[in-house]
Amino acid sequence: MWKILTLNNISIAGLERFPRDCYEVASELGHPDAILVRSANLHQMEIPETVKAIGRAGAGVNNIPVAAMSARGVPVFNAPGANANAVKELVIAGLFLAARNIPQAWRYTLELKEQGDALHKQVEQGKKQFVGFELPGKVLGVIGLGAIGVEVANTALNLGMDVIGYDPALSVERAWQLSSSVRKARSIEEVMSEADFVTCHVPLVDSTKHLINADRLRMMKPGATLLNFSRDKIVDDEAVLAALREEHLKYFVTDFPSEENKSHPHVIALPHLGASTHQAEENCAIMVANQLRDYLENGNIANSVNFPVAQMPRAEGSRVTIANENIPAMVSKISAVIGDANLNIIDLLNKSRGDLAYTMIDLEGEVAAEVIQKLCEIEGVLAVRVV
Repeated sequence: MWKILTLNNISIAGLERFPRDCYEVASELGHPDAILVRSANLHQMEIPETVKAIGRAGAGVNNIPVAAMSARGVPVFNAPGANANAVKELVIAGLFLAARNIPQAWRYTLELKEQGDALHKQVEQGKKQFVGFELPGKVLGVIGLGAIGVEVANTALNLGMDVIGYDPALSVERAWQLSSSVRKARSIEEVMSEADFVTCHVPLVDSTKHLINADRLRMMKPGATLLNFSRDKIVDDEAVLAALREEHLKYFVTDFPSEENKSHPHVIALPHLGASTHQAEENCAIMVANQLRDYLENGNIANSVNFPVAQMPRAEGSRVTIANENIPAMVSKISAVIGDANLNIIDLLNKSRGDLAYTMIDLEGEVAAEVIQKLCEIEGVLAVRVV
């Protein structure tokens, strides 16, 4: 019986992917085999040694100690693209909110005290201060062309906007999805200097913290709008507020309110609504639940943020999976232990990703406990499982 510990409210559509005759799923249980999480902070949690995998029902994993899990040979899964449409729709809504001054106009209307003809007169007089502009012909800069960035770019093109995008790590899959009409920038600076709107869609890592800073904000056109529906630390809030005070930046549309920015008249701050749709929550939960099941039951890896993609059809016999440091001669050392045990290899797959590697081996017959122990004793091996 596999045990899945849930640390947040996970969509029932995802939880139903775990058959109750094989899985125990609960928010409180001991010795879990896997953890399923949304926003809970695992950095402040002592993760049990029994945990073999962690699944994040979303894209970002900054609430999970990925490096520590890597050192233990524990894959961390996420759900890239499952919430892309939800975030895309909110970004597009953000463009309209800024272009038509909608929050300010709405606030003006709510504060009107007049009635009858006097109210209509005040409406007609007041609307002049909220004159906006239309999106066709305006330039949208998209920094980060992953699942969300590509959808935003393609949708903006359909709205008649001119789109320029930048992503030095654009994958082949996303390149196929991206419209050929999106202009490719050579740098972030090129995007910042050309765009009327700039939207960021990158993960939060050391190299992207304060990716949008004071120097880059100064490159933007006067009166431009910045949008951040990625992660709060991607943008230097102090630099943004300074640009707003100087009236160099017209609007900052963000999904990450702070004490400093939430009350500024030209900040449109939303309460982290990016993936907050029923459809996105279901999509994320289903995707990550399927990935956890496939890993626990078959050892296959898909959409892990720390281990390589590894998919191998199941053969008869026993399957052994090995997570290890990506160092020379590891496969030969593993094969030597298996050969010494007089076990025949039916199939073998070895994949690497950066400093980590992952090996799946299908063997004839059963694998004795002493063989697993010898595999664990190989220098650089992080975790061994018999699936």
